[in-house]
Amino acid sequence: MLLHPHRRIRRFSMSEQPSSPLDLSTRFCGFDALNEPRVVIDEAVLRRNIEDMATLVGGRAALHPHIKTHKSLEIARLQKENGASGFTTARPYEAAMLLRDGLFPVTLAYPLLNPQTIAGLLREATSAEDIRFVADSCETVDALIAGAREAGRRATVFMKVDVGLHRCGVDPNAETALKIAAAIDGSADLNFGGILSHAGHAYGAGNPVVVTTIAESELAIMTAMRRKLEAAGIDVSRVSIGSTPTLVKNAGFEGIDEVRPGNYVFYDLTAVRLGLVERDSLSLGVAARIIAVNDHYAIANVGSKTLSSDLGAHGTSATKSFGEAWMIGHDAPLPVAKLSEEHAFLELGGSGPKVGTPVLILPNHSCPVANLSGRLLALGTVDVPSREIHVEGFVGNWR
Repeated sequence: MLLHPHRRIRRFSMSEQPSSPLDLSTRFCGFDALNEPRVVIDEAVLRRNIEDMATLVGGRAALHPHIKTHKSLEIARLQKENGASGFTTARPYEAAMLLRDGLFPVTLAYPLLNPQTIAGLLREATSAEDIRFVADSCETVDALIAGAREAGRRATVFMKVDVGLHRCGVDPNAETALKIAAAIDGSADLNFGGILSHAGHAYGAGNPVVVTTIAESELAIMTAMRRKLEAAGIDVSRVSIGSTPTLVKNAGFEGIDEVRPGNYVFYDLTAVRLGLVERDSLSLGVAARIIAVNDHYAIANVGSKTLSSDLGAHGTSATKSFGEAWMIGHDAPLPVAKLSEEHAFLELGGSGPKVGTPVLILPNHSCPVANLSGRLLALGTVDVPSREIHVEGFVGNWR
């Protein structure tokens, strides 16, 4: 038996109640007309987010956004129109994609160990400054030297510094840091580009005050590292920092030359839980429909193959839910309690929505959702039609 669509749906408790409901009468217009699940973009909000970040940075540092969030040339071009003077990638094929489209300089902020990959990217570039690499070990420095020699061109290299995420990067307190910087600076095949960091541990902060504290720590570590290297006779021409949270809740830009936020184009529920933005800044969602209802759950026709299983960036989260499912006319969502590959279990506290009801699911982490999709549907308004935004796949042999 179908449940009545107007009966009360389970509400969040007072501690769970969203402080900023998603008003689907003005957001993601047209999502409810889609017959198949789609990753959708509220284009007006996407554009606003891009403009707002450019305004926040305000020319105090060069804006080099990380495109791993969207992997779209169209969105990258929009970022360039709004103040981006360079770009950042995580994968060689992303860097090649940008270079071929004339969107550079590109910083490949990921340690590479294959000299052939490095040489190939150097050949794609028109100058050593068009593509920049990172190193955080003697092995990555050696690979970059070998790649530069194979390409017959000097490579520009940043030393990556660990400012607290403890993923990649040199320990700023270890003598190894000076050794690696000297190896880059002293090589006839490399140009020392400066120092680079990513305070990704800010995604695990409990509130915006802690995010700002992490931003302050990153700034202090990078400033101290610059002074240490310059005292050793190594010129540090650029200090580059990343992370959307530590830019939204920044500690100032003194001594910072470049910033590399990525997630800000879409944001997600992690950003909401961190207190960085409200739901009206989230520009990416997943359009789906209720296909079954039982005594425990309403089932939506989308699962982990679209939403991913992420509870938050870098494996951090303050939630057990895999997203929020919003419906037109409701001021609170149904939590996505669990996922199958193609099904989302929306938790009910009583009766539920009617089979066929459209839902707009906000994900915990927008970056993997865009990556898994391959296509984004940009939703416009009554006067602006919806259109496809392509998410780039592998380019050529870049792997």
